[in-house]
Amino acid sequence: MKSLILFFMLAMSSAFCFGQTDSAATDSIPAKSTLTLAAVYANDASYYGQKAQQKNPYIAVAANYQLKSGVYFTAQSYKLLNDNTSSVSATAIGAGVNFKPGKKLTTDLSYSHSFYPSYSPLLQAANVDNACLVFSYDGWIKPSLTGDYAFGKTSDAFVTGGLSKSINLFSISQKDIVTVSPSADLVAGTQHFYQTYITQKKLHDSILGIAPIPVLGNPSSSRHTDTVATTSFNVLSYNFKIPLAYNRSHYVLQAEYQLSLLSNHVAAAEKVNSFLTFSFYYQF
Repeated sequence: MKSLILFFMLAMSSAFCFGQTDSAATDSIPAKSTLTLAAVYANDASYYGQKAQQKNPYIAVAANYQLKSGVYFTAQSYKLLNDNTSSVSATAIGAGVNFKPGKKLTTDLSYSHSFYPSYSPLLQAANVDNACLVFSYDGWIKPSLTGDYAFGKTSDAFVTGGLSKSINLFSISQKDIVTVSPSADLVAGTQHFYQTYITQKKLHDSILGIAPIPVLGNPSSSRHTDTVATTSFNVLSYNFKIPLAYNRSHYVLQAEYQLSLLSNHVAAAEKVNSFLTFSFYYQF
């Protein structure tokens, strides 16, 4: 049961990253149909280790229904805690299938569509659709390779290579176990989404009467540099996660810290980001 709940923790945690897919894919296919519900709080929204210019803490709820065939359906709803304009800041629905082409090899194919309000402060709001393919190998250390294609008003492609390891720490009673599952991944991709984000933010700020930050030097040269950086396929970030989880037969409590180091190809000014997430998962 623990490994099955772990599958949904990883599958649903990818959704809580607003469209990106977690590189720590799992190899668990249920023996029966299952429903998993989740609630999450995060101190900021991460998109492949990047974040918006303004801080976006959020709470979210999600549901995942998986058939024993490996086909699953997901739904998520998010509320940005600094958003006073609406009760729901984003929603998403998706479907996918996971299967085992080999004894230790797992493949996951999924698609999701997100709904964002006008002038959403989220980085990825321009790309409402996401198609994903994940390969993972269940060894002593689990390597994985993920390909994402995000599209909508613009389009971006991402490739993530990751390593993860689940470690059993100790048990408080005979019916629980505390685990830690450190992971590291490298993300490469394009950044058309960032150009659209900046354009939308400037438009939104102008409506609110917020003066833009002046550009020093040669503006045309700066625009050319930004265009090259965001349209080229480059290494974007190095991400390190340490999730600590308390596992019972039907539910999991988890706290996760993520450190993201951004490459010089990333258009964002801040090159080191930290994220803290608290999650609760219950499986029927």
